[in-house]
Amino acid sequence: MTNTEKVAYIRGLAEGLELDESKKEVKVINAMLDLLDNMAASLAKVEEDCSDIADQLDSVDEDLADLEEEFYGGGHSCSCEDEDDDIDEDDETYYEVTCPTCHETICLSEATIADGEMECPNCGEKLEFDLDDDDDCSCCE
Repeated sequence: MTNTEKVAYIRGLAEGLELDESKKEVKVINAMLDLLDNMAASLAKVEEDCSDIADQLDSVDEDLADLEEEFYGGGHSCSCEDEDDDIDEDDETYYEVTCPTCHETICLSEATIADGEMECPNCGEKLEFDLDDDDDCSCCE
């Protein structure tokens, strides 16, 4: 039984008593019954709104799960995998390299790394690159 139905039942009981409407006590009882009616209606509206919000939240959660699946993919991901398959092959790839001496990060093109070595533009330290190690990713084995 809902709150609204319970209030209607109590109102029916009160009306069945056939109380004198002119008495102060009966006026108080009727005012309380009116208040109960309003409160039950308000509570029913709040419950309905909460149910609607829960349904909408479930829908948003499902949409977010779909977006996450689409964006991140369902399988294993690691930093060595190609981040963006839509990159044009004519676009040059750049890598961030941290100098072991000055600890500054340098952005280098693939061609520079393919040369095998260069001087750090910050401290002048000779940097050597071994591309053979980049082919093996221990996290993907």
